[in-house]
Amino acid sequence: MELLFGDLMALGPMDWVKMIAMWIIGGLLIYLAIKKDMEPSLLLPMGFGAILVNLPMSGAITQVINGVTEEGALSVLFDAGIANELFPLLLFIGIGAMIDFGPLLTNPKMMLFGAAAQFGIFFTLSMAALLGFDLKDAASIAIIGAADGPTSIFVANYFQSNYIGAIIVAAYSYMALVPIVQPPVIRLITTKKDRLIRMPYEQKSVTKTTRILFPIVVTAIAGLVAPRSVALVGFLMFGNLLRECGVLNSLSETAQKVLANLITLFLGLTVAVRMQADMFLNPETLMILALGLVAFIMDTVGGVLFAKLMNLFFKKKVNPMVGAAGISAFPMSSRVVHKMGLKEDPQNFLLMHAAGANVAGQIASVIAGGLIIKLIGG
Repeated sequence: MELLFGDLMALGPMDWVKMIAMWIIGGLLIYLAIKKDMEPSLLLPMGFGAILVNLPMSGAITQVINGVTEEGALSVLFDAGIANELFPLLLFIGIGAMIDFGPLLTNPKMMLFGAAAQFGIFFTLSMAALLGFDLKDAASIAIIGAADGPTSIFVANYFQSNYIGAIIVAAYSYMALVPIVQPPVIRLITTKKDRLIRMPYEQKSVTKTTRILFPIVVTAIAGLVAPRSVALVGFLMFGNLLRECGVLNSLSETAQKVLANLITLFLGLTVAVRMQADMFLNPETLMILALGLVAFIMDTVGGVLFAKLMNLFFKKKVNPMVGAAGISAFPMSSRVVHKMGLKEDPQNFLLMHAAGANVAGQIASVIAGGLIIKLIGG
């Protein structure tokens, strides 16, 4: 007891200030998860983990005490699941099993919006580099614009970024804030006439063979275009193949519910290892949060402006708001666009078109992550 008390007394005032600040940040994440229902499956364990790792001499993380290395459970779990990208990849199986690519298969041109809405990634990469971040850190920060938490974790960890904690907090926080971030941006760059464009949905049946071949073909094409994305795309598409094959329904349901929830829980807790006060409380964290917001905004701008460009050449006009759904935040973004369309015209149903763009964004985001790794990582 005396030894413990002496160790606590050895902590300086600034150490206590930093720890208390991180307790407050952890408490804020827990509040947002419970009270505001913002990505609770991830923000709740992340918030609690932030408190765990910032307790004095926390046994949850690996420390050297009196010359002896004492391993902490969260540090071991981090090395086992995040340092080798295992958790993000397993989570992609669950995400793939949740996604219905039907709306995209009935209207393949929506894939273009998924690609256009990744503009924010490359814009933010340039900005982060100009602001003085190392190129690999800049790439890790830029991938926040993928609007895809597992991709952000995968890329940031691949580059061994020092800011992985701030990057993950930003990525998941802005994903939860899509209903707040996107509408004002969309209204700012569209006219009333743009938002009133109707897009009748033609119900088309998609054969089971097409649904089965789609994840296989996408994986093969992604492997040729961006080889570094094969793990990301492959696990995502394998999850979708479980859903569509029709003979592994129990495994598909397990991937969607048990696997996805369990891995998300572990992710939230273990990412907190990178939220220790000395790593997290610095000016760069605020810059990362700001750049993450820029990435989301520019993703939305890229998708909308691309749709407006298409309308200059296409006879059948596209509602530019659908372009904003090309980000990977599925299904929040498609719901936002659908609600905005109904607000402008109660008879304008954009959900299926927006869903097509939204699932295309899921594919495009992981391919973009692979391209970033290829371009920067070599």
